[in-house]
Amino acid sequence: MTTLRWGIASAGKISHDFVSALRALPANEHDVIAVAARQLSRAQDFAKLHEIKKAYDDYAKLAVDKDIDIVYIGAIHPQHFDIAMLMLKHGKHILCEKPLTMNLKQTTELINYAKNKNLFLMEAVWSRCFPVYDTIRKEIASGIIGDIHQVIVPFGFRMPDVDRVILKELGGGTILDLGIYCLQFACLIYDNEMPESIKASGFLNEDGVDMSMSATLTYKGNRTATIMTHALVTLSNEAYVCGTKGMIKVDKFWCPTKVELPSGTMKAPLPKLKHETNFINSAGLCYEAAEARDCILKGLTESPKVSHETSLLLAKLEDELRRQLGVVYSQD
Repeated sequence: MTTLRWGIASAGKISHDFVSALRALPANEHDVIAVAARQLSRAQDFAKLHEIKKAYDDYAKLAVDKDIDIVYIGAIHPQHFDIAMLMLKHGKHILCEKPLTMNLKQTTELINYAKNKNLFLMEAVWSRCFPVYDTIRKEIASGIIGDIHQVIVPFGFRMPDVDRVILKELGGGTILDLGIYCLQFACLIYDNEMPESIKASGFLNEDGVDMSMSATLTYKGNRTATIMTHALVTLSNEAYVCGTKGMIKVDKFWCPTKVELPSGTMKAPLPKLKHETNFINSAGLCYEAAEARDCILKGLTESPKVSHETSLLLAKLEDELRRQLGVVYSQD
């Protein structure tokens, strides 16, 4: 298997961006076979735009399609677990949008099931696959900024009317939508170490989901990470890694095309796409698709860049932040 054959679960905005980015990769390495949505008309419109042969009105039809190797899940958060389990039961590899599931309980069950089936499962923390992140890893490993004692990651946009953010039934809240990006960055810098303490605060909307979260994660050795999320105001959205000998600044840290290092600025431009995208720098979604293919060709069931250990840690941290703020979902 040299050509990875994709199925797309959900015909929404992020799926559009993902398939658009996928087209930037060699056609002999990636092929989109089918798309499924709950409404056939949406799947058909998506298929026509992206020149996909098959359109289904049921995710189950995607699951049983024998021409598909891997399924990209771009549905809303609460649907991730059920769709992923369905696809795994029918022998499909999975690249699932973040958060992988709604909580640690679901994430643990999903990962264990994928391992038992010997299938590839990756949470689509696309940030980790950007070339800039490779540079950050190397820079930290070199010791050029010295001992790291502070990570600062603010992430917020004004989106008070976006349903997927403000409604509990859609898995709303900034912790799952934005906070996961802050957490994955801190976990990257501190090598998946569990904080010794977490202190979080914020406020909820009338539907009981967080519109803002600020937290301090304290690690052994006098190290901290300060993260914040917001849905009522736009924040700077720049990440800082502060060491005893210098600092790293990452603009648009969740999808960066440049990073400011002590030695200068490193740039990594994105590929050009045929279609306009819905979100910032979505062309970079091609990096996680390429990572999935590379792993599967190597016979891996998880990505070293977004390991199962990382997904479990992220879920554990998300659960704790939600607990402190008082955000509870039906899946809990």
